[in-house]
Amino acid sequence: MQYGVALVAEMSLDPGAACPRSGPLYACILGSGGGLAIRGGYRSPGPWYFGGAYQFTKMDSSNLYRLGIFQQLRAEMRYLPDIGYRAAPYFSAGIGGVAYGNEWGVETGGALIFGGVGVELEVSRRAVLGVSCVYRPVLLAGWRDTANYERATAIAQFVGFELLLEVRTEVGRR
Repeated sequence: MQYGVALVAEMSLDPGAACPRSGPLYACILGSGGGLAIRGGYRSPGPWYFGGAYQFTKMDSSNLYRLGIFQQLRAEMRYLPDIGYRAAPYFSAGIGGVAYGNEWGVETGGALIFGGVGVELEVSRRAVLGVSCVYRPVLLAGWRDTANYERATAIAQFVGFELLLEVRTEVGRR
């Protein structure tokens, strides 16, 4: 088993149709932000990791939300080729669902996929530090925001960065 926490940054590349470039909706409700991720999963004796993660990020909502929270629940996998060093690169991919709203409320939701790269550093036999970078396109359903504007269904694009600390434990055998 491998589980841990991460500090995350979500950089908005393009908010899609949720933020038109002109008109009354010019203030973008879906900007960049930072937050935390909690994850856990199974690390096989080979190069594979399969797990899940919950992430929440406080997004810049151009003051349209008091506290715009972007939540993600993901299934993820990593491929870690054995290169014989304490620092090991990996490739990651996954799918999941998202929810976005004001002060932990849910005003819209959708789905995401992602792919990325990272590096794990084995600090000890059980502790791992790492960094990763992922590309995340997110499909968000249209919604009416708290300023009473109708937001269109959008494909928003993000680049996420993570600084992670994870712990490994062995699964007992009988």
